[in-house]
Amino acid sequence: MTSLSPMPMRLSRGLTLLLAAACALAVATVYLAQPLLKSMASSFGIAPGRAGLVVGATQAGYAVGLVLIVPLGDLLDRRRLIVAQLLVAAVALLAVALAVEWAMLLGAVALVGLAAVVVQVMVAHAATLASPAQQGQAVGTVTSGVVLGILLARLVSGVVADLLGWRGVYLAAAGLALLMAGVLAWRLPGIGPRGVRPRYRALLGSMVGLYRHDRLLRQRGLLALLVFAAFSVLWSAMVLPLSAAPLALDHTRIGLFGLAGIVGALAASRAGRLADQGQGRRTTGLALGLLILSWLPTAFLEQSLLALLAGVLMLDLAVQAVHVTSQSLLLAGRGEMASRLVGAYMCCYSVGSGLGAMAATWVYGQWGWAAVCGLGAGISALAWCCWWQQHQANGAGLAGDRHRQQGREGQNL
Repeated sequence: MTSLSPMPMRLSRGLTLLLAAACALAVATVYLAQPLLKSMASSFGIAPGRAGLVVGATQAGYAVGLVLIVPLGDLLDRRRLIVAQLLVAAVALLAVALAVEWAMLLGAVALVGLAAVVVQVMVAHAATLASPAQQGQAVGTVTSGVVLGILLARLVSGVVADLLGWRGVYLAAAGLALLMAGVLAWRLPGIGPRGVRPRYRALLGSMVGLYRHDRLLRQRGLLALLVFAAFSVLWSAMVLPLSAAPLALDHTRIGLFGLAGIVGALAASRAGRLADQGQGRRTTGLALGLLILSWLPTAFLEQSLLALLAGVLMLDLAVQAVHVTSQSLLLAGRGEMASRLVGAYMCCYSVGSGLGAMAATWVYGQWGWAAVCGLGAGISALAWCCWWQQHQANGAGLAGDRHRQQGREGQNL
């Protein structure tokens, strides 16, 4: 099994913020297209209904990358892998900007999604570089960058497109990716593998084994699936009542609600610090309780936009707290397999996000906004019940371990 040589230096605040910025840029490339779909379809003479294939192709590339690329972080020097992925991202973004055929565009955005999984490699690298005492805080700060990238991508993309057109958005993103690759090649420490390297096929097979043998991954993966399903329920369906009468908000004003999620992003590092202090499981339970409560003000969307704003703030804070504590607990003391753990965990995240989006739009079409809020609250309550069952099982396991240890000590006397 490959292991990673420890870093004698403490992960600096500046380097942590640099990784957060790099994560924000990388994850933003996945979401740039969403406000540009109509313009893209018009450029290629494609029916607007087919423009959604751009998002689908990007997400498909991202899903493939989680399985095939992220595990390489446990096989190769993560610094070199990160720089290489950012260079590929720059090429892919440039290909999108220069695409002249619809098929070429879809292939290029799929490659953008494939390269964007560098985010997960950077999260694993930050956790490995950090000392045990600062690991949760480092993961939280880097994850804050991910959240900010998601939230700001749509808004910035729309503004730049108004000035430079949709191709200008991708040209600018390609330049930034190339610049970030150069900065990280200069500033980012590497951690080279030592010992016997596993074969790539064995590395991929070990990801399946993680689900089978790692109880903590199964527990946290299930929570990720449910939490991000609830998250996707809100953000996928919210635009429907906001854009319909009587509110009839335009896309710019709807997009501004995403800025409310910055509060959740900023709180992510605090959740990481709590995990460092041994409060990760308790923080998860409190956050899931807040997630359930967030659907109460959200249900009053059609009566009060302030109520919706409160619900968005509560939901984003809860989701990011669970997300950060889960990654902090999973990666603690397991730097040699951090990339595979993050990849396996994020697969659960992706499945939950997809299922939540599909369910939310269907439920809204059938029964309206109140039913969507009921769906979100139900998923959130199920997540809390799963956490409670896990909490009880883990407590019983620890008590059993202490009992067995005491018995062995009594026999030795």
